[in-house]
Amino acid sequence: MTYGDQPTLTVDGIEIPLLGFGTWQLEPADARRMVAEALRIGYRHIDTAWIYKNEKAVGEGIVDSGVVREDIFLTTKIWVEHFTHDALLKQAKESAESLGTTPDLLLLHWPKPTPSFEETLGALNAAKDEGLTRSIGLSNFPSKEFRQAQAVSKARLLTNQVEHHPYLGVDQLTATAAELGSSITAWSPLAQGKIADDVTISEIAQAHGKTNGQVTLRWLIQNRIIAIPRTTKESRARENFDIFDFELSGEEMQRMGALDRGERLGPWLDDAYEWDKAAA
Repeated sequence: MTYGDQPTLTVDGIEIPLLGFGTWQLEPADARRMVAEALRIGYRHIDTAWIYKNEKAVGEGIVDSGVVREDIFLTTKIWVEHFTHDALLKQAKESAESLGTTPDLLLLHWPKPTPSFEETLGALNAAKDEGLTRSIGLSNFPSKEFRQAQAVSKARLLTNQVEHHPYLGVDQLTATAAELGSSITAWSPLAQGKIADDVTISEIAQAHGKTNGQVTLRWLIQNRIIAIPRTTKESRARENFDIFDFELSGEEMQRMGALDRGERLGPWLDDAYEWDKAAA
């Protein structure tokens, strides 16, 4: 794979572009149009999921873009209702068929107490062994469950995709990922637009001649966090990609980190689990 000059993270020998394009909540027509456009802009990492109901459109967008498949890192996810062994393999096949290609990364979308992690991770590993994905990982797993999942997984879990933005730090999860030889991917990296009016981010953005969104995405990738912003606007996708020509100073990075207020936009975790507690 070739990702040009954009920064990447290598986990277990697999290179992942740090900036991706997300497709959550994109209707099929928008998903197809925006994936094609994102790839033309220069994105080389595309994220989708079975439950988004746009995998087929994402696959079509990849074809439309004219970018060769080998130069794209593609992620999709197994929905929680498909966590039994047979159901997981069935969905993995369905997702690959819908996408028109084998994904590079297949994630468990949320942790669930049943079936057991042993069954679900066993099935996820079987999907990899059967060639239904190149690698496997998790989404929305707290540190305790992240460790449990890796303990029963034969293959390395490449990433844990979680909500992360300036108002919700993930220091403990990042430390857990490092301990496990994994990585963190941030969904809703722009706090669903809340960063647009932030005074601190605006000051830093003004100093660099950049937008608040660009500064926020730069902060994430400088922290070696994978970020997957999504938009229906081609102009915004282009803006979000224009973050490789400047760097934040150590002081600016600290100011961004200090914005953490434990604000979670998506409190959908199963009641069986608890998110990591913020450090006192």
